[in-house]
Amino acid sequence: MPPLTFRAPMAWLGPGHVVHDAAVQTDRGVVRYAGPAEGAPAAGGEVLEVDGFLLPAPADRHVHIGLSDPGAVLLGGVTAVRDLAWPADEIFALADASEGPSFTGPLIRASGPMLTAPGGYPTRSAWAPPGTGLEIGDPADVEGAVAALAARGATQVKVSLNAEAGPTPDDAVLAAIVSAARERRIPVTAHVQGRGEAERALGAGVDELAHCPWTEELDDRLIRSMARSGMRVVSTLHIHALGGETEGLRRALGNLRRFHRAGGDVLYGTDLGNGAIPPGIDVDEAALLAEAGLSTEAILRAMHRAPLFPGAPADLITLAEDPLESPEAFRAVGLVVRAGRVVRGT
Repeated sequence: MPPLTFRAPMAWLGPGHVVHDAAVQTDRGVVRYAGPAEGAPAAGGEVLEVDGFLLPAPADRHVHIGLSDPGAVLLGGVTAVRDLAWPADEIFALADASEGPSFTGPLIRASGPMLTAPGGYPTRSAWAPPGTGLEIGDPADVEGAVAALAARGATQVKVSLNAEAGPTPDDAVLAAIVSAARERRIPVTAHVQGRGEAERALGAGVDELAHCPWTEELDDRLIRSMARSGMRVVSTLHIHALGGETEGLRRALGNLRRFHRAGGDVLYGTDLGNGAIPPGIDVDEAALLAEAGLSTEAILRAMHRAPLFPGAPADLITLAEDPLESPEAFRAVGLVVRAGRVVRGT
């Protein structure tokens, strides 16, 4: 893409970096400069004056893009997504296509199918087409399965620990999954559902929970251990609120509030594709993060893919209002830029 310079009256470039009269220069899909406009070097190319608040574009860390519209996701302000369970042939081909300049959707990173026990979730779920779950019953089969996913381009391995919907991998298989993924420096994300499954994930060294647990109130000691271990939690709160407030939402909010208070790393994710979650930025998810105790800056940190610093992806959006005042600002998305390419104007 040709060089572009975006100028805005105010910008949040990353944690602790609010700039008035800001400029962001992009070239060939990455940020070359971000900071005060008066300090911007001469860069050539077009200068776009935007009337709004400029910030890094959000990434949704939990989607099922095959159940949504990639074009609507991008136009709604989300420039990168992580697909957490879909048949391998379809999702890895789509992820590869998303790298190209002609793709009319967000950048897609993918886990491929979810590793599960024979007959385990999601192999019998109505939402999941055949191949969304990969059944593994023997630790000896783990190495080949993880190696195959890594060869296809998996950026994380997802494992099903959903004891409420069927059998789950036993401890030996779970340990083998974490070990095989760690050898390849691929993080492991777990769907935990059912009593005791969060403890199993922590004990096995799982890097991340794909949902904030909602089926039980987690023990404070477990919450603190999760936070100290560096485990991340993807929020997916709004999915529990569709149709009104629920017990699951109240439990998830309580668990996430205590996890955040303990210093745990919270990531924004929506489970897009399941239920009536809107494509693009889900303002209700951001508002629920605030209800869980995250400050407005912490919400921006949970949502953005990367700060607007030199060398970062040139993915940015503008809002009509200041998101540091309220998450409601995300209801008015103006400019959307992906890899230095304007895909939606103001």
